[in-house]
Amino acid sequence: MREIALMKRLDRRERIQFVDVSAGTDGACPIDRAQLLARFHAEDNGELKSGAAAFAAMWRQIPLLRPLGLIARNKAVLGVLEWLYLRFLKVRPWLQRLLA
Repeated sequence: MREIALMKRLDRRERIQFVDVSAGTDGACPIDRAQLLARFHAEDNGELKSGAAAFAAMWRQIPLLRPLGLIARNKAVLGVLEWLYLRFLKVRPWLQRLLA
């Protein structure tokens, strides 16, 4: 996935551990594989987040994107980002086919 490759390049401090769940999680994760593949997930200070909140947590670890991640701590901003993320999820299969 191009987005992950971009995030890895931006994560120069290597503060984010990316886990590919497409091949399974070997039982080490409390979330069902289908749920993991349906939405983006991230652990932030021991708390599991998903959707826009997970992206915001990731952004806070990347200096270039940190301001956006900090702004997303505002509940109204996070609500708008989650609304946009849900719309994105609806078109994601179409985009994946288009880019394949």
